[in-house]
Amino acid sequence: MLGIAVYLHDSVEIETIKKYYAAGFRSMFTSLHIPEDDASQYRTKLQAIGSIASSLDMEFIADISAASMEKLGLDWQSADKVLDWGLTGLRIDYGLEEDVIVRLSKQMTIALNASTLTEAQLVRLLENGLSTAHTEVWHNFYPRPETGLSLGDFLDKNRMFQSHGLKVQAFIPGDCNRRGPLYQGLPTLEQHRTYGTFAAYTELKAYGVDKILIGDSDVSEEALEQLTDSERILTLRAHAFGDRNRAHQLLGKGTHNRPDNARDVIRSEESRMSGMFRDIKIEPSNCIERRKGAITIDNDLYLRYKGEIQIARRALLQDNKVNVIGQVVGEDLPLLYYIMGGTHFRVLWV
Repeated sequence: MLGIAVYLHDSVEIETIKKYYAAGFRSMFTSLHIPEDDASQYRTKLQAIGSIASSLDMEFIADISAASMEKLGLDWQSADKVLDWGLTGLRIDYGLEEDVIVRLSKQMTIALNASTLTEAQLVRLLENGLSTAHTEVWHNFYPRPETGLSLGDFLDKNRMFQSHGLKVQAFIPGDCNRRGPLYQGLPTLEQHRTYGTFAAYTELKAYGVDKILIGDSDVSEEALEQLTDSERILTLRAHAFGDRNRAHQLLGKGTHNRPDNARDVIRSEESRMSGMFRDIKIEPSNCIERRKGAITIDNDLYLRYKGEIQIARRALLQDNKVNVIGQVVGEDLPLLYYIMGGTHFRVLWV
């Protein structure tokens, strides 16, 4: 499941939520760690967003503490009142009494904090009747650079949680209007801080993460297009070199990596097989060193390989037989690892 964060002290428009719903988002997250003394505005906004979520049948989870619960006029005995406000569940820390966690898990979706929950604590909760059908484990996001999780620890924890039948959630950064005060993205994994939103999503999906939410409250139209199309095609963003020609057009419409997956390059199966370059001259041009992510076409000097379009998986030497016609943007380079034999992919020229 794919989701987006909304924040109550921001202006949240119904059309924005509907835009994400149309793109396939089915989950929303907000934080109820309320700093103000008067929480009446938060309660009103929460109910308004909850009403939108309910009308769209979207999941709506709130991160909450005992202090913010009190400011909303609730306590753990009346926590299920939030269901009337359009929320579908709460994200809570393990410090809450175990019997309360078990009871709540039978009333709504409960998201436990992956950072504070140990396997011993989880086993005890399960023995006391925790409903695994309504319990998930959610990772934190990390606004400060250098504080995000390492991949190894992340995967180890996920394997443990999933072995007990729990779904795992993690955050990825947005690429537009990032949240302050640091504006460095809100990822769970530190390595995702420099990734494009879609690249981070694709990687978490490959790692078997059940639910992926964008921690920042906005993404660019380009990233949204990548995410919307992700079930049918993998979209790379790239800059075109020179005038756009048939090669750029083919990549824009979509092509497939050959089934015999090459080590060094992604090879467009349709570029030569279609014969679209057979009767036109491809003069040597821009035959420069091929950086990782370089998009190329073999020119007339490559004889029978003329017209083959490739994307370099790693840095390759300059070759007078190979024209460089574009470059994948840096934030999308991790996506090259996920174009396997037969993968349907396209290039979004930006």
